[in-house]
Amino acid sequence: MGPSLASARPDDHTPRMDALRTIRTPKLEIAYAEAGPPDGQPVLLLHGFPYAPQAYAEVAPRLAAAGRRCIIPYLRGYGPTRFLSPETPRSGQQAALGQDLLDLLDALAIPRATLAGYDWGGRAACIAAALWPERVAGLVSCTGYNIQDIAASVKPAAPEQEHRLWYQYYFHTERGRTGLQADRRGIARLLWRLWSPEWHFDDATFVASAAAFDNPDFVPVVIQSYRHRFGYAEGDSALEPIEAALARQPRITVPTIAPHGGADGVGPVEASATHHRHFSGTYERRVLPGIGHNLPQEAPDAFARMVLELPAA
Repeated sequence: MGPSLASARPDDHTPRMDALRTIRTPKLEIAYAEAGPPDGQPVLLLHGFPYAPQAYAEVAPRLAAAGRRCIIPYLRGYGPTRFLSPETPRSGQQAALGQDLLDLLDALAIPRATLAGYDWGGRAACIAAALWPERVAGLVSCTGYNIQDIAASVKPAAPEQEHRLWYQYYFHTERGRTGLQADRRGIARLLWRLWSPEWHFDDATFVASAAAFDNPDFVPVVIQSYRHRFGYAEGDSALEPIEAALARQPRITVPTIAPHGGADGVGPVEASATHHRHFSGTYERRVLPGIGHNLPQEAPDAFARMVLELPAA
């Protein structure tokens, strides 16, 4: 068991999203917030679509107060994170997210860290844990194994699940790309409501994250992501070796806790029930009743406790 949260004083460690740091990797200038002691055990907290680092505004102070160094980056296409070159493909494919995470660890000179994330961020964390386990002390991955099986994407799911993925099919069309470009906040707000039906967030909470969608590369990165995962868009050729490795659905061997919100409106709890087959190390799945897709923002105390239960780096 890790340090207790009982003595934590979150207000002393709240990460300021208006006081971001930036660091260069081979392809990106990554903006990130940081909380906690600089010599603390490192934890990377990774957001999803359509969310932002603000999802961890109440998680990071709890971890920082327990001695963890929290790094909370904006993913490619979000917030102040920028591509260094106009020639770099604006890809949101899974290999890009995994490589970005590895590059960030290298740029920050972090040899080994705990990774925690959901949605796109959970996918990046799973990829790093599967392909570069020596860099990962432990993993919190919401909804379990998030590595895409692109070859199997042509197989239809049950109708009950197919309707949940309407936004992905919408983005496959030019109408969907135009719709996202015209009203990215409207689409995001709708997805927040559908995916977390029991979370009654206010306007200020949404707006704080929605500013991240104003990134000039947000739309192309999102559209490419949802098309690539179904084989409807080419990937970045430089990332093909990683995609080939992911196509083999590699097992994850690092200690893992996989929380799943019981009220998740996009991925029902049944979806992760058999994910243990993808893990050959210590693995525990936990269902959180009444919690939706944005688990760290809806249940920050539970999320922070899971991170602290994992072995430190």
